[in-house]
Amino acid sequence: MGAFVCPRCGNKDPRFLGVRNGKTYCRKCISFRGEEAEDKKLAPKNVRLALRYPLSKDQKELSDKVIANFHDGIDTLVHAVCGSGKTEISYGIIAECMAKGMHVGFALPRRDVVIELYYRMKEAFPDNRIVCVFGGHHRRLEGDLILLTTHQLYRYPHYFDLLVMDEIDAFPFKGNELLIAMYRRSLRGHCVMMSATPSSTVLKDFHGKGKMTLELHTRFHKKPIPVPKVVKKFGPLKYAYLIQKLKQYRQEKKPCFVFVPTVEKSEALFRAISPFVKGGNYVSSQRENRPGIIEAFKKGKYRYLITTAVLERGVTVKGIQVIIFGADQAIYDSAALIQISGRVGRKIGAEKGDVIFLCDKETKAMQKAIREIEYSNTFL
Repeated sequence: MGAFVCPRCGNKDPRFLGVRNGKTYCRKCISFRGEEAEDKKLAPKNVRLALRYPLSKDQKELSDKVIANFHDGIDTLVHAVCGSGKTEISYGIIAECMAKGMHVGFALPRRDVVIELYYRMKEAFPDNRIVCVFGGHHRRLEGDLILLTTHQLYRYPHYFDLLVMDEIDAFPFKGNELLIAMYRRSLRGHCVMMSATPSSTVLKDFHGKGKMTLELHTRFHKKPIPVPKVVKKFGPLKYAYLIQKLKQYRQEKKPCFVFVPTVEKSEALFRAISPFVKGGNYVSSQRENRPGIIEAFKKGKYRYLITTAVLERGVTVKGIQVIIFGADQAIYDSAALIQISGRVGRKIGAEKGDVIFLCDKETKAMQKAIREIEYSNTFL
């Protein structure tokens, strides 16, 4: 049994192997069972790319390079700052592969971001069939472009001619050997990986043969990334400062995300400050009707949201301000702090904003995040 290698996930650890009816099976990926996509041959199709704004010069150069790499059989890592327009950089190769009748996928770790991207892709490719696949939503598996969570890659064995993978540094994909195995199993062609904060392991891997890293240190609107400010407050003073800032933003008609490290803290903090600052709500992975609350916030019904890492990525709100309450908690490494900071200043006409690390003490992670943001701003 020790010589058995799981054909689905590559596991060979005997601790995760079992025997049933004389046959060896893998317990590591046993939950990844269900209907799989049919590997049908697709016909070439018309593709019309409808962009609200043309690509910037830097975006266009990277887009062209991604296409050239694909033609040359090279996998690409796009290492670009938050707000640089990584998704738009991938549109060119997606359009070309769809037009040729190839199987094209775009995978992300989190369901909320997949849903958000679905509407963007429908707008960008109005004449094509865009399919969205995530837990509990997999009735249709085939389309011109398949948007899916990384958990759903098991449904596509040796399927994708092009697979774009965004937010590869995010939970639950980052460091998850099972999901990484499913990603490799789903790919029969070439990939485009994208991240603002790739790990050292990923960066090292993309220096290998047949792979290339492309970097972009500036946002598409060519304005500086807001540099976080460290504010040290203790005990009740921390709450008083937060309340004062939220009242200020409310008066200035600026929306605000308040990030907290745990699900429990999201509700507790909301209950503590809501009597003093009206017009808010809270969300987390456990919050019922989370999509509805987020949509209401975007429409201006709420002026602030207390949130866990569920809004760390993928959601763009014009004029947003960010406060990380308890930014010195261990959960906030430099990559997470950079991602959260990257929510601010993404939109044209609202390129500035506050990023506040509200804490008891300044950490090395905060210092590193600030240094990296300041370094990116030197490229302007």
